[in-house]
Amino acid sequence: MQRLWAPWRETYVANLSAKQRDCVFCRILADRNDKKHLIFIRKPDACAVLNLYPYSNGHCLVVPGRHVGDISKLPQEEYAHLMELLREAKDLLQEVFKPQGFNVGINLGRIAGAGIPGHLHIHIVPRWRGDHNFMPVTADTKVISLSLTVIYKKLDDAYKKRHRETRK
Repeated sequence: MQRLWAPWRETYVANLSAKQRDCVFCRILADRNDKKHLIFIRKPDACAVLNLYPYSNGHCLVVPGRHVGDISKLPQEEYAHLMELLREAKDLLQEVFKPQGFNVGINLGRIAGAGIPGHLHIHIVPRWRGDHNFMPVTADTKVISLSLTVIYKKLDDAYKKRHRETRK
């Protein structure tokens, strides 16, 4: 069996301390400072936010507005809104960054890899041919070519432009 080491995840895992009792998603949703928290789409019962520890440019999360840990616990209407936002965020990423594919996934429970198991979230990871290379394995370095601030601005601008055009 081959192993792929991901040492950059240690920063993320180390920050999941027991003293952090409140949910990070609930906290940023309540704060309503979308730019600070990199929320580029906010709907009444869900949001799309950039991942602070991305695997690639534009890696984001679609998060329900309510603290719920399992997709089965969402009422049909909330589930539909979450899926609509997933599609909208994915389409916005496609428009802005033009990836050649996407990984979309949900980790349900800590054993399945959920870093924040109490609050459901869906990962959208844009992918390009050759986007993951030898750097993380041989040099303990992950290459993300754009800063989160630049990515946020591009997505926020495109989202605002899209909605200005639909209101005309």
